[in-house]
Amino acid sequence: MGSVLVLMAAKDAAKVAAKAAKKAARNLPPPEEKFCLSESLADLWTTYDEQIILFAKSVLLALVTILIAGICVSIARKLILNSSKRPAAIDESLYKVFFNLARVVIWVLAFLVILDLFGFNTASIVTVLGAAGLTIGLAMKDSLSNVAAGVMLMILRPYKTGDFITTGAVSGTIKEMGLFSTIMQTVDGIFVAVPNSAIFGGPVTNFSRNATRRADISVGISYGDNLPAALKALEAMMQKNELILKDPAPQVLVANFAESSVTLTLRFWTSGDKYWDAYWMVKEQLKGAIEEAGLNIPFPQRVVTLINKAEK
Repeated sequence: MGSVLVLMAAKDAAKVAAKAAKKAARNLPPPEEKFCLSESLADLWTTYDEQIILFAKSVLLALVTILIAGICVSIARKLILNSSKRPAAIDESLYKVFFNLARVVIWVLAFLVILDLFGFNTASIVTVLGAAGLTIGLAMKDSLSNVAAGVMLMILRPYKTGDFITTGAVSGTIKEMGLFSTIMQTVDGIFVAVPNSAIFGGPVTNFSRNATRRADISVGISYGDNLPAALKALEAMMQKNELILKDPAPQVLVANFAESSVTLTLRFWTSGDKYWDAYWMVKEQLKGAIEEAGLNIPFPQRVVTLINKAEK
């Protein structure tokens, strides 16, 4: 009898222990799941396979579009800037403007194609850009007048890069011709940017346009000097100068009868690129030639007569 009671107590204890174990198991947190990259990628591919393929095609076509745009820019540079068959009548600056415009157009078209590949509505973008361009154009009408003047100057070509011109109150050598302004450098090395509309709306004096230029230099001789001898000596001096052209022949002219001298004008022609060399050389040789001919270069003299009132 006692053994039966012991067995029953043991069974009850086992049941209580089993219930406690189940209750404890229910209170435990669930086991953590391990992250697997390959499984995640597989799930992503399974879910979005069509979208991934479409995006990859768009990226590939975008890269091809960029490559084609770069090739087109290189071809445009070769055709516009590096071509040996360009007409000489068109200024170099105009070719640079054409190339810059062509490059901008190529890259803008490439940008629109790439946007279209990724599903953007390019029609609305073009509309917005057009409206923005119109607004900017109205706000910058003065600047656009410079652009129009710049295009006309490049077509009419009153000057080119390297010419020495005077426009308004500015004189200098043309360094660069742009759409908005013309860059000049004065004789003392000063940088000047002149708006194209100011140049196009006023007179332009181009000292480098013609192949030859005339120079006039004045000098005075005494009234007591032999005038024909003076004319002959100065003309001979210019004939010996290699920078002075023989045709038209140099001339020595009687320009004026001043208070203390007879003013002579030496007139000669020389090539445009040698103008200042010839001008300063004649100036340098002038005094020696007059002295060798026995002539005098007079200077103003004043005679003062003093009257002694005490003697009167």
